[in-house]
Amino acid sequence: VPMEEYLAALKEVKALGKARHIGVSNFTIEQLDKAVEILGKGEILTNQIEVHPFLQNRKLVERCEHHGIQVTAFMPLAVGKVMDDATLQQIADAHSVTPAQIALAWVNQRDMITIPSSTKARNIQSNIAAFDLVLNDSEMDDIAKLDRKERIANPDFAPKWDE
Repeated sequence: VPMEEYLAALKEVKALGKARHIGVSNFTIEQLDKAVEILGKGEILTNQIEVHPFLQNRKLVERCEHHGIQVTAFMPLAVGKVMDDATLQQIADAHSVTPAQIALAWVNQRDMITIPSSTKARNIQSNIAAFDLVLNDSEMDDIAKLDRKERIANPDFAPKWDE
């Protein structure tokens, strides 16, 4: 379905009061720019994209910010890989928390939304507590150095991702 058609349909649903916001998922810079051109600035609330310490998606995050679009970061724990990273463990030790909590605090401090999932009550509580953590500039810089463009969600039908 052409983008002009489905975005127009979403805008109509919003205009009818059947939705409060329009969100997109996995839009690249090119797709995001086209969507904003079609809908107008301020119509897209969020772009849900893969963001974790090992894939920071900086260019796309910057483009979202340029358009006033909130980033919703999915896979913030890199399917558990954050638990095995020495840098994240060192920062976690300094705060007496887990590397997962550090990854979530990092996403939060970058003004992104994330909705980590878990089936275990203790992990859910731990995830919520992570949003109270504050990382210092040095810790944020150390995490920024972990970006290795390691994409986890990359199906064969995916668009050409931004570098």
